[in-house]
Amino acid sequence: MAAQTYGLIAAFDKTPDVYHAAEKVRDAGYRHWDVITPFPVHGLDKAMGLKRSIVPRISLAGGLTGFCTGMTMIWWTDAFDYPLLVGGKPFFSPMFAFPVSYELTILFTAFATIIGMFVVNGLPMHYHPVLKHDEIRRGMDDTFFIVIEARDPRFNLENTKALLEKAGGRDVRELEA
Repeated sequence: MAAQTYGLIAAFDKTPDVYHAAEKVRDAGYRHWDVITPFPVHGLDKAMGLKRSIVPRISLAGGLTGFCTGMTMIWWTDAFDYPLLVGGKPFFSPMFAFPVSYELTILFTAFATIIGMFVVNGLPMHYHPVLKHDEIRRGMDDTFFIVIEARDPRFNLENTKALLEKAGGRDVRELEA
């Protein structure tokens, strides 16, 4: 039984080379591809055409939920669950509810950020076809890689290979799924 193709991988030696190759792949209209780098490359997200992550919005939603939960919990406790009338004190005051709301804001923000990051990134992913590539460990040291997936609508084995070679990629290989 023949192995199914996951995509193509090409190696690049220098940061500017992979940066300009990413621009060429983006301009060619590919949507399902990635760049593997040993360190963060400033501006690579823009070169790849990536949009801003939604994780900060998820974090904000978690923080607002935590704050509102804290305020609501103190209001419910003071006004309905255990009303205590002492010296004309109001049943609810945001000043007294703030410490609890502050702590719940931090707690809910942390949980929302971690859970949101896991969901958006598709984690946990215990295996990826790129790990079959012989030289992938160099992607953590001194080599850059571009991987174009076969599920991309524009993927054509010959044309995609020609694009990666024209962009300066060396050792362009096919990855098995």
